[in-house]
Amino acid sequence: MSGMHEIPVIEGDGIGPEIIDAGKTVLEAASDARNFGLDWHDLPYGADHYLETDEVLPDHALDELSKYDAVYFGSIGDPRVEPGILEKGIILRLRFEFDQYVNLRPIKLLEGVESPLRNRGPDDIDFTVVRENTEDFYVGIGGRAETGKTEAELEVERKLYKTKFGLDIETDAEEIAYQIGSISREGTERVVEYAFDHAEENDHDLVTGVDKANVLTDIYGMWREVMDDVATNYDGIDHEYDYVDATTMWFVKNPDHYQTVVTPNTFGDIITDLGAMLQGGLGLAPGGNINPDGTSMFEPLHGSAPKYAGENRANPTATIWAGALLLDHIGEEEAGELVLESLQDVIAEGETLTRDLGGDAGTDEFGETVAERVREQG
Repeated sequence: MSGMHEIPVIEGDGIGPEIIDAGKTVLEAASDARNFGLDWHDLPYGADHYLETDEVLPDHALDELSKYDAVYFGSIGDPRVEPGILEKGIILRLRFEFDQYVNLRPIKLLEGVESPLRNRGPDDIDFTVVRENTEDFYVGIGGRAETGKTEAELEVERKLYKTKFGLDIETDAEEIAYQIGSISREGTERVVEYAFDHAEENDHDLVTGVDKANVLTDIYGMWREVMDDVATNYDGIDHEYDYVDATTMWFVKNPDHYQTVVTPNTFGDIITDLGAMLQGGLGLAPGGNINPDGTSMFEPLHGSAPKYAGENRANPTATIWAGALLLDHIGEEEAGELVLESLQDVIAEGETLTRDLGGDAGTDEFGETVAERVREQG
């Protein structure tokens, strides 16, 4: 694909502006090498904007973002702002408003990076987790009730459907708290199909479903029913199931077993952090929040690290890698592959590394080194 791609950018807080600058440098080198353009649209949303205006992410920003295929995102979080305000108001709002139902997480150990797993190398740790991103126990409904009778009405509203719960609660406990998780057949089917498509495109012959169907039988029993149905449409790809507690063991013991993993939202949140550690830490872990037919968002998994803001020491690897995922998403697969190959080469050579990888390079130097490698290989 060629032409001009317009990409909105939210740098966010802390180290966000620095890592995004490094990412832009690399992606621009890739666009020059593959003869297409990138037109960045920088948006101000984050802590500074919130403190100045008292708005987090206004409706007109969502209207503007809906015009684009992909958003390049830095990091969110600032000690001047109460935890949750920015995270819920920006990241979660984007996720739900744009129905980004896939969280795509490559778990890949790069050459030159040491995994905490002894005697494990890049050939052993190379799989993908596809996490459902809008349902499950993260639908955000629940409450509390005290001794006696209580009525409650709870509602889940998603782009795909709406659900209302009417509860008549009677308890003789002093106080109870409850949280409701729900999944839909449609929501499960589309993310499982995405996982099988991903497996097919990457020559994987195994998709592993991770759940807790032996205890939470209703919600994850349906998950398995749907996955079994979807699997019949994919010849040559086997599927299996692991309970989430066993998965945390097998990720450590036999990571080379896994190819494509698909899991509901709650468990995906847990096992992807474990996966990030297998590949060397959150600073090396990219993610994509994807709606294949709408606006998607690509970001590093790590936080904003405010104490390092402005010090030019943050590792931009996850942000550059997230940029490679973004390029792949907008149809520039060759450029995305070029970025990832160049990133891997620079880290493997070990001459220009950030402090967390044992070097002394700054954020900007590391980004420019990867960009130069892109230009050389392009």
